[in-house]
Amino acid sequence: MKYYEVKFQIEPNSEEAYDVLASLLADAGFEAFVPDGKRLVGYIQQSLFRESELERTVNQFPLPHSSISYEVGEAPDEDWNQAWEEEGFTPIAIDHLVCVHDTRHEAIEGCRYDIVINPRMAFGTGTHPTTRQILRQLCDMDVQDRRVVDAGCGTGVLGFLCLMRGAREVFSYDIDEWSVENTRINAQLNGLEDIRVAEGDASVLPQQADFDLLIANINRNILLHDLPQFARALKKDAHLLLSGFYEEDVPLLTEAAKRLGFTLELQTCEEGWAMLLLRLKERGH
Repeated sequence: MKYYEVKFQIEPNSEEAYDVLASLLADAGFEAFVPDGKRLVGYIQQSLFRESELERTVNQFPLPHSSISYEVGEAPDEDWNQAWEEEGFTPIAIDHLVCVHDTRHEAIEGCRYDIVINPRMAFGTGTHPTTRQILRQLCDMDVQDRRVVDAGCGTGVLGFLCLMRGAREVFSYDIDEWSVENTRINAQLNGLEDIRVAEGDASVLPQQADFDLLIANINRNILLHDLPQFARALKKDAHLLLSGFYEEDVPLLTEAAKRLGFTLELQTCEEGWAMLLLRLKERGH
């Protein structure tokens, strides 16, 4: 899968300005951001890139007296997380419930669940507030014998935790071929067999309402687009666990979910990033 690498420069330079820009770009389809000195480098799939949408985002930037310039180029065909592959990453613990680490490091003592991954171009080590909130919530939920979907699986850790907590099976998918392959490799590292991994978007979901839980840690616009397919894939009274968006996006998402028959059971927020737990009570329209 080919990506564009877009380098942004904001004047006057501030952390707040780059945070706002990253939020707007995520809504426009950008998947990842890397600070580069006084610039921000964003990555977007070439098939999703629209110069007109990028121009509109820059021209409508909400912070006053800001000037934004950018350069677009092809991202090199190399692993964005090459340093992690070569050196590993510091093990991460979520409330002593879940430890995520690579093969170069030992697990943190005292954690109930130990997940081993070797991340490649996929994201999802547990460092981001969205991933942390979902992992924490999964530890509070009964997933025993449940059939689970991990939408936009990344490194696969969310589905892995479900299997470790007794889920009957997990169906994972991601539009990024690197993520699909990484999830398969990481599943083997953890000795997990009851997992299917597919490449594609929500159209790869089975259409029958068979699943008990669907997890999606994806940006707001993709969630809004995919909510109807999520609803079709779930049984009545099944749960939908969403993150990947900001707290101010919650009303838009909950209203869209309500029209499809979902009710909100729980909302959390960490560092401005929100998580929603919804239940499918009845079929909407």
